[in-house]
Amino acid sequence: MQTNLSPEFKDTAEGREAEAILRKCVHCGFCTATCPTYQILGDELDGPRGRIYLIKQVLEGEAPTRKTQLHLDRCLTCRNCESTCPSGVEYGHLADIGRRIVEEKVPRGAGSKALRWALKEGLTSPLFGPAMRLGQALRPLLPQALKDKVPPRRDAGRLPTREHARKVLMLAGCVQPAMAPNINSATARVLDAAGIQTVVAREAGCCGAVKFHLNDQEGGRAQMRANIDAWWPDVQSGRVEAIVMNASGCGVTVREYAHHLQHDPEYASKARRISELTRDLSELLPELVPALLGKVKPAPGLLAFHPPCTLQHGQQLRGGVESYLGQLGFTVRVALNESHLCCGSAGTYSVLHPQMAHELRDRKLGHLADLQPQAIISANIGCITHLQSGTATPVRHWVEVLDDALSDS
Repeated sequence: MQTNLSPEFKDTAEGREAEAILRKCVHCGFCTATCPTYQILGDELDGPRGRIYLIKQVLEGEAPTRKTQLHLDRCLTCRNCESTCPSGVEYGHLADIGRRIVEEKVPRGAGSKALRWALKEGLTSPLFGPAMRLGQALRPLLPQALKDKVPPRRDAGRLPTREHARKVLMLAGCVQPAMAPNINSATARVLDAAGIQTVVAREAGCCGAVKFHLNDQEGGRAQMRANIDAWWPDVQSGRVEAIVMNASGCGVTVREYAHHLQHDPEYASKARRISELTRDLSELLPELVPALLGKVKPAPGLLAFHPPCTLQHGQQLRGGVESYLGQLGFTVRVALNESHLCCGSAGTYSVLHPQMAHELRDRKLGHLADLQPQAIISANIGCITHLQSGTATPVRHWVEVLDDALSDS
């Protein structure tokens, strides 16, 4: 796809990146077939190809409108289109560029501004934990819409205390410690059983995704730099061999620190090193399985696995969880239909676009229910919370189920 950038963008790094991405686009429309919002709305402008044209028009100097902004807002950034695209179009990066530009040119209403500010500042604040505990205490009194976002309080369980020669850093995350604290402690216990020690840098916070994808991209980059600073002493010294992510949404963001900070002279090389060291927890399964064989006693019943978009499309990791858990004696299946589609969580999307998010959630749960599972497992706190709000079937992180099987063995 040829484009003629307006003078405003022609000589900027952002403009050059967008132009390079647009050149790869061949108008084929394969992406449309796998776009969740297009499948529901049936509007070309609510699919990747239509949104690409909207961004191209803005880059060429056409003034965006509130309608332009709405079509870009409705995108889940699930990146399913990237998995489908035969030309390797980096749609996610192009959407980031387009959204930032449109955000500057199209004013939002007071209500929308307030909600977005509350999400980007509230979810990443140290006060989120106390606020969540208060919400959990009052949960029976909350309206259903809020109750869906406030899971019952859970016990984190013990943290291992043994020292191991092998060490990995783990990002605790911004919302996960308050909403599902057992995920982090279960991760530490499973790794401990395999002879790997988990290290948490307390100064590291949100991965940067929340602010970045709410178009506070500089705020997101500031959080990325803060995390790099927190991790760098352990990375530089060689004390840790990897940075492990048990939330795939954080994982895809940290893996792209190198991209997001490529023009930062102080952090570019450090960001590249951080991205190189980042591993999703599932990528450790090939070495965890031999170490855990004989120690695991899986509970009976089938587990339905929902692979988050950030895992299968953002990080291009497919098949690992169900395969390796199967080697440990678990019975794990993915949905027979639409296992590639987004569940509708998508970070803050389920708050900003609840109707669309609930339709996608219920569609996903319907396919998972066809498997008649004892439990649903996933790999991202957003997906877990969102799916659980629509079903009585337990929804958990796969590492929690593995941890339970170790505890009971």
